[in-house]
Amino acid sequence: MTLTFLLNGEEIRVDGSAPTTTLLDYLREARGLTGTKEGCNEGDCGACTVMIQDQRGARSLNACILFLPQLQGKSITTVEGLAAPDGTLHPVQDAMITHHGSQCGFCTPGFIMSMATAHTNGATDHADQLAGNLCRCTGYAPILRAAKACEATPPPPHLSPAPFIFSEILRGEVADRGAEPPSSKHVAEPPSARQTAHPTSSDDLAAAYLATPSATLIAGATDVGLWVTKGLQDLDPVIFLEGCSDLKQITESDTAFEVGAMVDMNRLRDTLAPHYPSFAEMLRRFASQQVRNAATLGGNIANGSPIGDSPPPLIALGATLCLRRGDTRRQIPLEDFFVEYGKQDRAPGEFVEKILIPKPSTGVNLRVYKLSKRFDQDISAVLSAFDIRVADGTITAARIAFGGMAGTPKRASHVEQALIGQPWTTATIAKAKAAFAKDYTPLDDMRASADYRLATAQNMLERAFADLSGTPQSVLEVRP
Repeated sequence: MTLTFLLNGEEIRVDGSAPTTTLLDYLREARGLTGTKEGCNEGDCGACTVMIQDQRGARSLNACILFLPQLQGKSITTVEGLAAPDGTLHPVQDAMITHHGSQCGFCTPGFIMSMATAHTNGATDHADQLAGNLCRCTGYAPILRAAKACEATPPPPHLSPAPFIFSEILRGEVADRGAEPPSSKHVAEPPSARQTAHPTSSDDLAAAYLATPSATLIAGATDVGLWVTKGLQDLDPVIFLEGCSDLKQITESDTAFEVGAMVDMNRLRDTLAPHYPSFAEMLRRFASQQVRNAATLGGNIANGSPIGDSPPPLIALGATLCLRRGDTRRQIPLEDFFVEYGKQDRAPGEFVEKILIPKPSTGVNLRVYKLSKRFDQDISAVLSAFDIRVADGTITAARIAFGGMAGTPKRASHVEQALIGQPWTTATIAKAKAAFAKDYTPLDDMRASADYRLATAQNMLERAFADLSGTPQSVLEVRP
């Protein structure tokens, strides 16, 4: 398959590259664009940040865990392409100079690309936008001042591709637009014998996956990317889901959100924020801006991690998982998908197609708490979700789920039963805390000890009681 995309305004066509060639390696080794740095090579440090534009707008992404086939039909801007054609610096670059935002300089290109993307989108939550960029010199203050200083400056016009260009570059029609076309370069590389599929719809995906059930499905690649860059795995065959536009849709009814498996975490957060603000606040701490722009809800569920951040709140809400194998579809409660560590209720050739998330019926009762060693961009040690209903001073319903407490995301059924039917009092909460030991036997690992996890779970129940009783607690009180 010939890959076609724009790189700093230049039309690029790539034939025969290995499907798991990362954008970072391609930029540095094939194109000589060494401003995009390799720091961690696992999507943590942000030194390799680039701006990607397509029909969804501009997004900052980590080039180190982004595979070339994911870029089909998109526009890529690196730090080398940020200035105007006449050499005029981007407002972000100018502000970084004025405010002395560059220290040793290694991380600076990544910071600038995150800032430029936020500037393009008019974002002013600079600390959140830059949480995925690490400075080893610890010089964040001048960088934040630089980001603030250029808020009112309009985005340079040369960084705004016409909306229709993305479909045109796929058809090879960029030069026919009647305007000054970008230059075009065809890059031939050694052919790859690997099997790769690029479905353009869920129907195509169903057929391809049924024919090759051993294939690795690649959605956002925020997890799979590390299999290649850190695990050095040779993935073959692979199926890229980026072209399945119908899996990127969110539809809304009176009772539920129907979320396609390819919906990214930032879009999920925006959708849920008015309805489940505690869930959305947790998603603000889900990795980084760059990772949230790539990571998909379907991928976060399908990989079955016991410390995935989205399953516990979805289980607490009673979400339904829609699975598809060929033309056969089935629905199961999300909590039933996780069988045991490393095992899910999914047949060969079957994939997550969408997730049904109930809308709140009476008030917003959901509370979600994430405990991690770092506040931003860290894997959870414990993640909890509480949906507790109270009427006339009595607990009428409770759905409680945890991640990090067992080999799978798991409900606290004994705790739920200890609460339901009891008065909404501190005495009830104190008594129910003992039931956690019946629900979970946590493990000791590098993130937390078993005893610490168990104590934390109990404390989180107390915090949920305080929050739902109208005396919300600071998030700092559940951090180690």
